[in-house]
Amino acid sequence: MSAMIELGSISKTYKLYSKPLDRLKEALSLSKKKYHHDFNALNNISLSVMKGEALGILGKNGSGKSTLLKLITGVLSPSSGSLKVNGKISAILELGAGFNPEYTGRENIYLNGLMMGYSREQINERMSAIIDFADIGDFIEQPVKVYSSGMFARLAFAVSINVDPDILIVDEALAVGDIRFQTKCIDKMKELKAKGTTILFVSHATEQVKRFCNRAVWLKDGQLVADGEASEVVDLYEDYMKYDTFLKDEGLSSPIAEAPEVGFEIPENCDLLASVQNVTLNKGNFKTFDALEVDVVYDIYEEKIDDFLIGVAIYTPDREYIFGPNTYLEKVQVPRQRGRHVVKYIIPKLYLLGGTYCIDVGAFNNEGLVCLNYKQEAARFTVTNNYFSEGLVYMEHRWEVQR
Repeated sequence: MSAMIELGSISKTYKLYSKPLDRLKEALSLSKKKYHHDFNALNNISLSVMKGEALGILGKNGSGKSTLLKLITGVLSPSSGSLKVNGKISAILELGAGFNPEYTGRENIYLNGLMMGYSREQINERMSAIIDFADIGDFIEQPVKVYSSGMFARLAFAVSINVDPDILIVDEALAVGDIRFQTKCIDKMKELKAKGTTILFVSHATEQVKRFCNRAVWLKDGQLVADGEASEVVDLYEDYMKYDTFLKDEGLSSPIAEAPEVGFEIPENCDLLASVQNVTLNKGNFKTFDALEVDVVYDIYEEKIDDFLIGVAIYTPDREYIFGPNTYLEKVQVPRQRGRHVVKYIIPKLYLLGGTYCIDVGAFNNEGLVCLNYKQEAARFTVTNNYFSEGLVYMEHRWEVQR
């Protein structure tokens, strides 16, 4: 499969001036004094997009998404790095961009077609399909300055996806359309994708990215921080937007703390009976149905605590309680005498769906009524999946068709 877009260490830097006069001062300065500061809209982005891929591009406003698309379409030139695009691009970057407000819809179809390199005869061959797709009735013969934003969207989309592009770029254009129009556009985009068209899809509607795209990238402050299966990257991005969590490591994993060396001593002037020393997980990034293992290292300072127990709880980052067993309720005998001990808590099949989760660990006595020591958010982990379900947890189920 051939690469349609190849970016090698692309960067784009803008010069920002505090006031307009500073630009002139800098241009006329004999001493070459700088009156600007540099803003890196994109910083060292390397990316290859293959033929037939549907690539979702995620990121907050100002993360560099639009700059990236403008570089790919040739509207902007990179400050450094290499860029190669193979094939004809059809792009919807801003609704109505490239439209002459005084021209009719039909005249603007010819204008946009000519701008994309098509002859009038070639546009005539596609004219009926474009007008049918836009479905704006008699307004096709009216100046586009009287169009609503929805009509702009319909006409812009109709032109862009009915000219057989090799690469289709869609930047938030679906947001203004009604449900029927969105359905029509997605159906057409699926058709193009099946024919081998490469699609770059920018949308704040992350569920659309998860469902439509097979791959996604996440831009943060001009840097590429995640690239992978669309559903997995969406899960990470949504967690970041909701909880401001950001886990950057090789692949999509979070770092795991090293277990402490085994060694036990009673602290001076210690008024604790026991303490949780360390909590580690078998890994940082999971799939639903993976095994989760939590190693809990704890110290007991009394000669013996007869009713000692350990509890492990799972929470969301905003402290929604999901599940929390303890050794007393489950009649598990753990070491209770003085010294350092390690117990392993195992969930053989993790039924959590995509998201970030926290592990709390506590040491208790008296059937859990007295807390001896508690570690809140002692560890964190993420769950990412290929898209197969929605919600917080997976539940065994079946469907039955009744009629």
